[in-house]
Amino acid sequence: MNIPKELLYTEDHEWIRVEGDVAYVGITDFAQKELDELVYVEVETVGETLDAGEEFGTVEAVKTTSELLMPVGGEVLEFNKQIDDSEGDDPTLINSDPYGEGWIVKIKISDKAELDNLLSAEAYTALVVAE
Repeated sequence: MNIPKELLYTEDHEWIRVEGDVAYVGITDFAQKELDELVYVEVETVGETLDAGEEFGTVEAVKTTSELLMPVGGEVLEFNKQIDDSEGDDPTLINSDPYGEGWIVKIKISDKAELDNLLSAEAYTALVVAE
């Protein structure tokens, strides 16, 4: 299982990569394996400002649909065009490269102090090993 040390994680299996005041958000390698092959990703919150824990979209796999939750509060700036059905339409990028090309949204963080509420790679590893 791949859990990059430079990222932060939520208990709901989202990851966040911070680059200045913006960040990229996706689902973890563990989550994509649990969901299996993804067939559709929906994000209709671009331009909206959401709080930590609020739903910003959904991912649909062959057997189930799962909510995507904001790891921290912020404005949703962009939905990854490569996985958007109106653009590149390749949600399997999340399966093949969950921490790279398979990112889901880019956000502008409202309060960087909220990052302190997230899990380190070590803490996230302990969480998924327990599941």
